[in-house]
Amino acid sequence: MKITIIDGQGGRIGRTVIEQLKKKHETLELYAIGTNSAATAAMLKAGADYGATGDNAVIINAADSDIIVGPIGIVFANALLGEITPAIATAVSASRAFKILIPVSRCNHYIAGLGEAPMGDYIRNAVEKVESLL
Repeated sequence: MKITIIDGQGGRIGRTVIEQLKKKHETLELYAIGTNSAATAAMLKAGADYGATGDNAVIINAADSDIIVGPIGIVFANALLGEITPAIATAVSASRAFKILIPVSRCNHYIAGLGEAPMGDYIRNAVEKVESLL
């Protein structure tokens, strides 16, 4: 099972997801794909097994992933302060992978029906969903 974590900016969300998954599932192979090198480095430092950076890395890895985890902005063109290119958003959206999207309210959108919770709760919920799919 190929699990791909995609993040941008400083990679804090991706790093936390990887740390939590690796804590319970040491042998799980995780692919860290950053929209920039700082995000990729943070996720690799957290224990990801593989890492790559940029548009092409997202496009290639999204195509054959079974699960994609990341902030909700990875499916919105120009999100994450412009780091999510239209090509990235399209690749993630078009992927046949099961997508686990972590809500972040800084991307100029509102998710109806979603209560306000700390980011840690959203990440914990995302990790639990990945575990349920294993």
